[in-house]
Amino acid sequence: MEYSFNNKIDRRNTGSLKWNVPENKLPMWVADMDFQTAPEVIQSIIARAQQGVFGYTTITDDWYQAYQSWWKKRHKFEIKKEWMIFCTGVVPAISSIVRKVTTVGENVAVMTPVYHIFFNSIVNNGRNVLESRLHYDGRDYQIDFADLEEKLALPETTLLILSNPHNPVGRIWSSEELKKIGDLCSKYHVLVISDEIHCDLTEPGREYTPFASVSDNCRLYSITCVSPTKAFNLAGIQTAAVIVPEINLRHKVSRGLNTDEAAEPNVFAAIAPVAAFTYGGQWLDALKTYLWENRKFAEDYINKEISGVSAVSAKATYLLWIDCRNMIGNSSELCSFIYRHSGLYLSDGQEFGNGNGFIRMNLACPRELLADGLKRLKSSVEAYETWVCEQY
Repeated sequence: MEYSFNNKIDRRNTGSLKWNVPENKLPMWVADMDFQTAPEVIQSIIARAQQGVFGYTTITDDWYQAYQSWWKKRHKFEIKKEWMIFCTGVVPAISSIVRKVTTVGENVAVMTPVYHIFFNSIVNNGRNVLESRLHYDGRDYQIDFADLEEKLALPETTLLILSNPHNPVGRIWSSEELKKIGDLCSKYHVLVISDEIHCDLTEPGREYTPFASVSDNCRLYSITCVSPTKAFNLAGIQTAAVIVPEINLRHKVSRGLNTDEAAEPNVFAAIAPVAAFTYGGQWLDALKTYLWENRKFAEDYINKEISGVSAVSAKATYLLWIDCRNMIGNSSELCSFIYRHSGLYLSDGQEFGNGNGFIRMNLACPRELLADGLKRLKSSVEAYETWVCEQY
């Protein structure tokens, strides 16, 4: 079946968080795609809506089987049904788990730069953010294992939140890296929340490794959060799964999610994942090809046309991490100027911790919109340094 991702969808005046901007602005910040989801998912939602009754909903065997079959076929990971818990989203799950498995005042480790909402889930619950900074050598990001071990060894550190694959830098952690993390967490009795929401958005032909699949240590200390919402553009449906192999830890996580009322699905949250994982594979493969053509297009344009910045190569996500460290000023000032100058709305790297001098751009849009965004970026970067010099 042929799929077209070049069609522009008008999302203004629809309550879209991303597109709630003035007419001349171009939002390329939040991780939300400007594509319609797979036709099979749309059809399943329409068919359910046509029934016209939207009562309380339960999770059926189809939901479990869809996740199990997808992860076994796509990611070579066998998930037992009893390991799985429905949740209304990965972020609600993370916040609930932080509350349930840690104590106020304890440390929760993260490897930065990382998805900034992790910080909210930690700080808003009275825990301390403990950064282990990833090392960037100008080409790739690496884990500083000596620093990570130092942070995990602290008695007050009881939890690590892992982004796998990593948002925003697009790294797919290797089995060897994940095993090291699992061994360290076992050594120091630190639990791991592995946020794997971007796992299906890898470079075509390249696979990610589920953290819990790597070793016994990884499995026993893991709480994995997965969802079709990123890959199939279903964030508004509010649906996810939490996978916890260890029975005692699973009981604790389940009680937390139920206490927080985050484990009950709406009617579409129960059926959309089934349609996506059962029938959406061909669409997703076509999407990944298009996204990687977008990435190549953006990287080539930035590296050839925009002096002073460079695109950081990535193997996962549809997010482009852009290195602006050679420019005058800082990334917050640059992002603000870009928005004022051209209307292009990007994410400031400082939001992600250890990200000053970087900005994040969402590539998941029709090529025409991407080309518009890149032209706006070029004109803004060229004008920015002149503006900075005039200020100082």
